[in-house]
Amino acid sequence: MPMSQIEDSVSSLEQKILKVLQLNKQLKIKCLELQQEIEVCQQQISNKNQEIISWQEQYETLKVANSLLGSDENKRETKLKINALIREIDHCIAQLSE
Repeated sequence: MPMSQIEDSVSSLEQKILKVLQLNKQLKIKCLELQQEIEVCQQQISNKNQEIISWQEQYETLKVANSLLGSDENKRETKLKINALIREIDHCIAQLSE
């Protein structure tokens, strides 16, 4: 192999190595960007989960309020809750009477 071919091959190899290194650098930057995006998305998911928990708590509170107000759907629950409250009041009165 003549010297000029070896020089051409080495030069070509150097160019390819530089391209690979440049591509590697670009991929590392992209990887960091994606990791940051993942962190943002995870935070958003966490926030949404907290929001869901809050809505579930509000829903349960509304269910209790509706049952205490005597909505048709929860009449049995309302009666049971009223009876439980009456028993508690009777118990308190009995303790005060002692």
